[in-house]
Amino acid sequence: MAKGLIWATAEDLAQNRGRVISLYRQILRSLNSPKLSLNLAARLAKKAEVRAIFMLASEERSIHNIEDLIDAAEYSLSVLRRGEIPKYVQ
Repeated sequence: MAKGLIWATAEDLAQNRGRVISLYRQILRSLNSPKLSLNLAARLAKKAEVRAIFMLASEERSIHNIEDLIDAAEYSLSVLRRGEIPKYVQ
């Protein structure tokens, strides 16, 4: 992402599309892991939360915010793969 200095251009967004879709699918799949001690209702709630986050993030146009969101998704995926649920960081 280097075309737009602050705001993402259409080319910048197109370059990240595959990466974002891949992260989205991997996170949803990771929520089905038997390592996580979640019942069906909790799994469905977490999946709905992930969908909502990605839907809201799809409207983002700031390059720096997009990079931060991708980093957060990669971190969450690594935590899920360890069998833990990501916690909110304040």
